[in-house]
Amino acid sequence: MTTPLVERTLLPPDNRERLGGVLAALTTRRTTGAALISPDGKRVDLPPEIFEVVREVVEMLTQGLAITIAPHQMVLSTTEAADILGVSRPTLVRLLESGEIPFEQPGRHRRVRLADVLAYHERARRHRAAGLDQMVADAEDAGLYDLPTDMGFERLPADSDGE
Repeated sequence: MTTPLVERTLLPPDNRERLGGVLAALTTRRTTGAALISPDGKRVDLPPEIFEVVREVVEMLTQGLAITIAPHQMVLSTTEAADILGVSRPTLVRLLESGEIPFEQPGRHRRVRLADVLAYHERARRHRAAGLDQMVADAEDAGLYDLPTDMGFERLPADSDGE
């Protein structure tokens, strides 16, 4: 029996202090050899990737943050996609209409894949970082901004291909 692809949001518990011990155990242990014990006592070995997800979820919940788990194939409404990007719905619609983010419109409403929203988010982040790096480089070239010689930093390319 397969579970349908749905989104699930986990809210932090009312008593977040009890997660502190769990987080401490997860952060002080190696990721290899991790396992869960099922309610019937059966041991289930966890791959390192799953262990990291569990650790990150507990860390976020400990900080009082809600976590949403959703498959990349999930299809979102424009309101949901705008919320993920932190933009207004009209701004998201402009991004869709300009071709920045692919979408489908099977009827009256546009639908956007979560993977496409996340890909756009990453492209936009890298573009902003590259723009800031360029501003720093321009200021350095003009003699207006000097970095300490002992401070290393990395300039990011404008796109994910490094071009």
